[in-house]
Amino acid sequence: MKRITAVILIMLCMLCTACGGKGQGDFTTGNSMTCTLSVECAQALKNKNKMSPEQAAYLPDDGVILKETSVEFEKGNSVYDVLEKTLKKENILMEASFTGDSAYIEGIDNLYEFDCGDLSGWSYCVNGAYPQAGCSSYTLQDGDRIEWHYTCDMGRDLGQKPEGEEK
Repeated sequence: MKRITAVILIMLCMLCTACGGKGQGDFTTGNSMTCTLSVECAQALKNKNKMSPEQAAYLPDDGVILKETSVEFEKGNSVYDVLEKTLKKENILMEASFTGDSAYIEGIDNLYEFDCGDLSGWSYCVNGAYPQAGCSSYTLQDGDRIEWHYTCDMGRDLGQKPEGEEK
């Protein structure tokens, strides 16, 4: 009886070890930190007259694609890492392109760059500031607040000044 119990315990330990590893996209290993993430497209709603009816039909009525959500991440993770992980978990479509290691967000939830004109696309801020760094280059800190906004005027409609433009 002791031998059967020992074999069962060993098998359970092996099973737990095999299944207890970190899955793809799971960033927590005990060194986790927390941030918040939200995604909104209020400017697209205000400018939906610039969109085709098919494109406008995808917009959420309140402009919120992802309400502010608490997300665990590990030291060294980027804004892109957290966005990708969270949207995948929430079954929200995201498309990105890469130049080397630099990620560019083309679309979220069927809302893409240029859907509201030549100056439209996705922009992010951390703790209320728009960094001059790509989302895959910006390393997060514990407690950061990430917001993704859809802009229809190269960020001017979000209070940003495009790079090279005088204040």
